[in-house]
Amino acid sequence: MFVERRGDGTPVLLLHGFGVDHRILLPLEEVFAAHPGWQRLYLDLPGFGRTPGSDDVRGSDDVVAAVCQFVDAELGERPFALVGNSWGGMLARAITARMPERVLGLCLLCPAVVADREARELPARTVLRSDPGVVSALSRQERVLYQEMAVVESAEDGERFREYVLPGILATDQRAMARIEADYDVHPEPEKGPAYEGPTLLLTGRQDDVTGYRDVWRVLEHYPRATFAVLDAAGHNAALERPEVAHPLVADWLARVSAEAR
Repeated sequence: MFVERRGDGTPVLLLHGFGVDHRILLPLEEVFAAHPGWQRLYLDLPGFGRTPGSDDVRGSDDVVAAVCQFVDAELGERPFALVGNSWGGMLARAITARMPERVLGLCLLCPAVVADREARELPARTVLRSDPGVVSALSRQERVLYQEMAVVESAEDGERFREYVLPGILATDQRAMARIEADYDVHPEPEKGPAYEGPTLLLTGRQDDVTGYRDVWRVLEHYPRATFAVLDAAGHNAALERPEVAHPLVADWLARVSAEAR
């Protein structure tokens, strides 16, 4: 499994969403630069980015198992923090349920809580501001992909999309993604077991029409140390779209994890 390592200190494992790769989480380096003491491990999950899609990875449970094997091989018995974005948030919840004593803290960015999209409680697709100049600067393929997600179109948002989101979309193994998508849910449901007591951040977008925010609210009581945030003018890429709000919340989470780990 490909991993991009940054920094030194307490390990923090970062898991990207479905159909992208680790680059979507790299803007968080701005937070870590101001809060040293963390070794960041950005994974490309099987079938995404630079990690090949093995035929024996046929669902999300297989990906969870692969990440757990990576953790055992890479970290041994060392505790670690977890960041999960979208599908990566669902995987992070499952990993935390398997080894809660080793997870120092859990940060979920627009996490998938309900696997079946048709069963999710989602807001209507909303674009708060269009910018024809931004859209016209994109290629036809880029324009379609960008406008599927953008809530507030801007030059800055378009550049972040092209740098951090688009490369992962283009690098995805479509056959591997289709296999995993056919068995997308994790088993058992992570919140069926004991509550997770570590510092947690649940960050969502008010206009997120992919995973939404209402389903995340329903699992809040499982995480008694959680900060829950719903960002206006933000969709499924809330941490990318509203870094001026999201990054301080991630920084606060890191501070809480550090305080607990002392």
